[in-house]
Amino acid sequence: MRVSITINGVEQSHDVEPRTLLVQFLREACGLTGTKVGCDTSSCGACTVLFDGESVKSCTMFAAQADGGAVTTIEGLAPSTDEMHAVQTAFHEHHGLQCGFCTAGMVMAAASFLEENPDPTEQEVRLGLEGNLCRCTGYHNIVQSVLAAAKTLQDAK
Repeated sequence: MRVSITINGVEQSHDVEPRTLLVQFLREACGLTGTKVGCDTSSCGACTVLFDGESVKSCTMFAAQADGGAVTTIEGLAPSTDEMHAVQTAFHEHHGLQCGFCTAGMVMAAASFLEENPDPTEQEVRLGLEGNLCRCTGYHNIVQSVLAAAKTLQDAK
């Protein structure tokens, strides 16, 4: 079947099997490998992207379900190639990553979370990201990164 999705502002149209997951479409058909396949069970969040502005785990969605929609991946989150998104900058500055495997999904989930809750408490950040797992950091620096990004985004308004 033919699936057409606007990905990071560019329409991508590819023939895929009906059972093709969105994460497979992004990685294999579109060559966008920033979205990771972690657990294939929606438990880890490494595959998190924005679909029509909402955070989704792309391993739980068929590409056909996204047909006609808009997806933002980690490759398209930044406002330009010369500038990182505030969440990406905060993760970099506050050491919110170690091995980097979960980072794209964590950043996408955090960006979506901050759209819904622009001034969160530490506890709200912890609860807001509980569907994304990290095996390396112990979460402290991730939470600090999200809080710093929230402040940066608030200051920019």
